Amino acid sequence: MNELLYAALPYISLTILIGGTILRYAQGERGWTTKSSEFLSKNDLKLAGPMFHVGLFMAFGGHVIGVLIPKFVTESVGIDEHLYHFIALAGGIPAGVLFVFGFILLMIRRFGNSRMSVNTSGMDKLLYLILALTIFTGCAGTLSGFGGHFDYRETISPWFRSILMLSPDVSYMENVPLVFRIHMIGWMMTAILFPFSRLVHCLSFPFEYFGRSHIIYRRK
Repeated sequence: MNELLYAALPYISLTILIGGTILRYAQGERGWTTKSSEFLSKNDLKLAGPMFHVGLFMAFGGHVIGVLIPKFVTESVGIDEHLYHFIALAGGIPAGVLFVFGFILLMIRRFGNSRMSVNTSGMDKLLYLILALTIFTGCAGTLSGFGGHFDYRETISPWFRSILMLSPDVSYMENVPLVFRIHMIGWMMTAILFPFSRLVHCLSFPFEYFGRSHIIYRRK
């Protein structure tokens, strides 16, 4: 099972992510959109949208630093384990608060409004479920760092780098706590859904996003 989840599934998900995205862009570029719903509900997006996206960018930056940069590199520049965890929590907690509350507001907007609910596809519902699983397990893992009992930079980080080096070492994942294991499966499921969902719109940023034409909604 470990071989399947942590050696095979990462490559399956990344292959679908890259290949599926290229195929969708080539064959269905007109569907490359978030399926804007501002004409159905606009005011409740003013707070939820910025909170979610700022939290997302902060979390992504933290993952790049924590996963892709080896532990010996940060130690070589004078950042010891205690200082690293302090910096990680100082940045991770605000990111998590923005990310989680922005996501909750988006879910309330999506499923608490009858007009929005009937315009929500099955793919949207599945996507929200997988994102909720990934986000909340990620936040739970960050909060568990208060105790300092588990160091993901000695387990998950080298495992992920071994995936990128095309030499997966599943032994790193043997003693990883369950919440982190679920988080890993969550990002792989998100990668699989990516080409078939509204998430593809993020690839338009920043190249096409800032130059796009505004959609004008007229009031009655």
